[in-house]
Amino acid sequence: MSSSWIIFGIIGVSIFAIIGIYNKLVALRQRRRQAFSDVDVQLKQRYDLIPQLVETVKGYAAHEKDVLESVTAARTGIDNAGGTTAERAAAESQMSKALMNLFAVAENYPDLKASDNFKQLMSELSEIEDKIAAARRFFNSATQQLNTAIEQFPASLIAAKFGFTQKDFFEVDEATQAAMQEPPEVKF
Repeated sequence: MSSSWIIFGIIGVSIFAIIGIYNKLVALRQRRRQAFSDVDVQLKQRYDLIPQLVETVKGYAAHEKDVLESVTAARTGIDNAGGTTAERAAAESQMSKALMNLFAVAENYPDLKASDNFKQLMSELSEIEDKIAAARRFFNSATQQLNTAIEQFPASLIAAKFGFTQKDFFEVDEATQAAMQEPPEVKF
């Protein structure tokens, strides 16, 4: 009779351990989703600011049509990006490259750089970019914690059974990283 209580005890402890591990994985998955929402909020703020920035630059640098069109195309690319982290990161990388080219063009227009409207937009954009960087770091941290938990034993056994899989980080692609290291080429 005492051996059956030991078996029931082992089964009970095992069930509670499985429930605990499952709940931890669910909490980490939710934290990652919330972190992605935080990134998304900041990206939306940048997205909403871009038309004002383009219109301001257009008033001073109307003949810089290619640069202005690339920013507009990158903004459209964000609209068309899928819901995966990799697709969103690729679209956001294109936007970052287009904005770098726009800033390079702005450097060649002293009147534009002196414009209060342009200064305000640049200040807002700089703040948003800082917030985006912080939100991406938080998202990547949440992703790392989830991925680590999924790989650790015994959680890896439970994760596989309940469909928990490794998730992508929100990374800037190699081409964008290279472009950020070199100043964009501006032709007149």
